[in-house]
Amino acid sequence: MGKRPPSSEDMEKGREKARPSMPPPHLCPPPPKPWVPWLVPIIFVANVAVFIYTMYVNDCPSIDENKCILPFLKRFSFQPFKENPLLGPAGLTLKKLGALERQLVVEEGEGWRLLSCMWLHAGVVHLLANMLSLLFIGIRLEQEFGFIRIGLLYVLAGLGGSLGSTMHLMRTTSPTISVGASGALFGLLGAMLSELLINWTIYVNKCTALLILIVVIALNMAVGFLPKVDNSAHIGGFLAGFFLGFIILVRPQYGYIRRKHLPSTYDGKHKPRHKGYQYVLGSGALVILILGYTYGFGKLYGLKALKNLP
Repeated sequence: MGKRPPSSEDMEKGREKARPSMPPPHLCPPPPKPWVPWLVPIIFVANVAVFIYTMYVNDCPSIDENKCILPFLKRFSFQPFKENPLLGPAGLTLKKLGALERQLVVEEGEGWRLLSCMWLHAGVVHLLANMLSLLFIGIRLEQEFGFIRIGLLYVLAGLGGSLGSTMHLMRTTSPTISVGASGALFGLLGAMLSELLINWTIYVNKCTALLILIVVIALNMAVGFLPKVDNSAHIGGFLAGFFLGFIILVRPQYGYIRRKHLPSTYDGKHKPRHKGYQYVLGSGALVILILGYTYGFGKLYGLKALKNLP
């Protein structure tokens, strides 16, 4: 007797046995969605608008039209090169609109100048250099960390730069003003460095990225040694941004997955959100920032607890 031909049910069972078993799904968190940068472009527009308004208030032809640069610009023309080589307004105009000056801040109590000076620029050259840096650095940071953290970083780093500049001006005898967003921009650079250090585990080419960043920072710091450049604002802003980065730019450690992204059947080990060294660096940076800002304001306004500090 011949064998019974295999039924369709037997053939289906044979196919199932022949199929290789599927590997378990790989646990991988969804990639973070980049933020749409809008705050940094607004800061850019605001700085340009403030400079245009500054030139409108300056009105060089009303003083001496024959000495103005580019007189066809009418009241937007620039002061003579001898007075302002950066193609900008007169010092008195900047002082009127909120430039940083030691006497006005310390003795007249005009502390608002610590923030207003961040939005003023000495000339077209000054504005162009700062705004290019803002776009190249700020947009990338806002895409990764969002407008809240980068906005907070920008303002606090700029305040740190203003404190450093004012403390430096207290040691000078001649009346000098300081303007520009350089303190805030150096704060962004400092935050990029601390962000790399505190999130060390998630980067691939760590040493290369660190070396490139250090070279960029060193080149920008070297500009501060040029004549009429306020390097104290650069250093103050950089230090403020560096320590702020340890606090507000910390990321989850490599391999961390939120529980909502884990399958319900997963019973493996779950990594904590942050490593221990991240908590240590963040806590230490917070203490240093509190002490630093307290010391700066104490030196400016003579808090009794800090009055006798050197």
